Amino acid sequence: MDILLLALIGVFPVLVIVGGLHDLTTMRIPNWISLALVALFFPAALMVGVAPMDLAAHVGIGVAALLAGMAMFALNWIGGGDAKLLAAGCLWMGVSGVLPFLLWTGVVGGGFCLLLMSARAYYPMVAPSVSQAWVARLMQPKGDIPYGVAIAIGALMALPESGVVAAYVAG
Repeated sequence: MDILLLALIGVFPVLVIVGGLHDLTTMRIPNWISLALVALFFPAALMVGVAPMDLAAHVGIGVAALLAGMAMFALNWIGGGDAKLLAAGCLWMGVSGVLPFLLWTGVVGGGFCLLLMSARAYYPMVAPSVSQAWVARLMQPKGDIPYGVAIAIGALMALPESGVVAAYVAG
């Protein structure tokens, strides 16, 4: 039972890392990643003994994050995959982890944007030596920012604060 539970909890960091790397290399986050995170949250939360009211709070936070993400997508601030990955991350975080998750995501996202903008300024000097198409796409001067990277790092940083991990440690 413990191995299954650890596998269910361990899938969260694996999937957010896959989502972040996929966003970095393709500027897309596949729907299956967010859907898998949502689907696997419920058995993990029930197995660690998250209380029904806390489970409802997790769902409420996830729905609120999805609505906020949809608004940001409509304003063209983030991509649709970013909005869904952020909502799935918030679902896992719950009340205890959502603030650290959003703070880490914002801090890392800001730093990543500055780093990427600086790299884009110097990219024309090294462009002939780069053979990877995804790097060339990432370095487009007015290109998009793969915010899934920041979401993934924020999720990993906040994971110890998440409601699921807190319930596992307490149980």
